[in-house]
Amino acid sequence: MYKILGKTLAVAVLSTLASLLISFAFVPLMGGQVAGAGLVMTIACPIVISIPASLVHFYLGEKLRSTNTALAAARDELAAAYTRLQHQARRDALTGLLNRATFMTELETRSQAGMHGGLLFLDLDHFKSINDRFGHATGDAALERVGALLSELAREDDIVGRLGGEEFAIFLNAASPARMLDHSQTVREAVEAIDLFSSSGQRIPLGISIGAFHCAPRFNPAEALAASDRNLYRAKSSGRNMVVA
Repeated sequence: MYKILGKTLAVAVLSTLASLLISFAFVPLMGGQVAGAGLVMTIACPIVISIPASLVHFYLGEKLRSTNTALAAARDELAAAYTRLQHQARRDALTGLLNRATFMTELETRSQAGMHGGLLFLDLDHFKSINDRFGHATGDAALERVGALLSELAREDDIVGRLGGEEFAIFLNAASPARMLDHSQTVREAVEAIDLFSSSGQRIPLGISIGAFHCAPRFNPAEALAASDRNLYRAKSSGRNMVVA
């Protein structure tokens, strides 16, 4: 408000000076004198007119600037919220990996682009017993650790998702069958090496079964996932904590 008053007084002073300058410049040319009531009007008129007009002008201008600032902040906040919602819609809340729907969409995109690669279907072994024996908080911690590990081991153009429960999937973009198997074993060994402890300090051993399937260009995502799922079932049936391709 002080800023508005300062600007208003400045305009009043300038208006008065301009009025005096004009009066003293032109009134004598017309045979008159700037004195008495004429001098008072020369001073009073610009003050009486400029002060209320300037107050309204500067007040509305300041209000408009404040409104524009608030609108810009709201726009930025809305854009940030939209970005967060987009991220949340694509990601699994617990692990931060792609959720099932997004993973399948990305897999379809790779297929349509003519990509080939290795598709891994992974299942954390004996997960129900971890929840039953040590509690769901420990089970969630196991899923978080595995999810972080899978993301860390993946390359930038690979896609990693949590399909639900203790099931994960990885598409190794443009991977050869050899790289697919090597990566699968690396993941299996890394999960096995995770140090997860219960609230009582007991180390909880982890294992993961992996079904691998190599996808040719223009593969069918649903059929490829079903094939890797069948290999996962074979891994589970054969003793768990192993890779079957």
